[in-house]
Amino acid sequence: MIDFEKISATHLNIKPYPWAEIGDLYSRADAERLASGYPQDHFQTLAGNDGEKGYLYQARSLIHMGAQQLSNVDQLDSAWQQLGNDLLSREYREAMSLLSGYDLSRVAIESNIYHYDPGCYLGPHLDLPEKLVVHVFYFNKTWSYDHGGCLAVLNSRNPDDVVARVLPVVGNSATFVRSNYSWHEVQRVTPQVKESRRAVVVTFYKPGSVSTMWPPHVRINVHDYAPA
Repeated sequence: MIDFEKISATHLNIKPYPWAEIGDLYSRADAERLASGYPQDHFQTLAGNDGEKGYLYQARSLIHMGAQQLSNVDQLDSAWQQLGNDLLSREYREAMSLLSGYDLSRVAIESNIYHYDPGCYLGPHLDLPEKLVVHVFYFNKTWSYDHGGCLAVLNSRNPDDVVARVLPVVGNSATFVRSNYSWHEVQRVTPQVKESRRAVVVTFYKPGSVSTMWPPHVRINVHDYAPA
């Protein structure tokens, strides 16, 4: 389903840190299937401030940290099972290795599915130092910059210091190499939006990393997605 050649042929921007926007990742038919079948089950709500950033959104596991199978696969329609299996494939790791310059063939990955309702956001942050490379896929059929919810690539932790914004439309994606300069945020979704901002994040981790989204041996209450 994913056009791996589009990923491997992309060149990272250098400023303000290594990152790229990658579009047209699926056929038109597959893009429609993915947008229409966006998951609605097994979400947790996350809200708070960890000292670096504030945040408010809902998240579902697609691939638990280091797993070789999809989470709650029986709740995923066929298009999402196919997408998830693409993310677990050798071809995807090879494409992301060529793009990032890291050997990602054996490192653990984690992937989560997100709903950002009106008012939801993820403030400026660098990401945890355990992260190597992050790839964000988007799944809204339509979106406007006026709706907020864009990934903002930042020069600094100042949210007004914007270098670029990436629209969360299906087929589009953004990737970056984590560093001490990789400031970014998800801008707050505005009240006039009628559906959630929808994204899947795939993260490649350093060896020995532990999931902070789904900590081991911690029971987390989940629910079907309900708009705010």
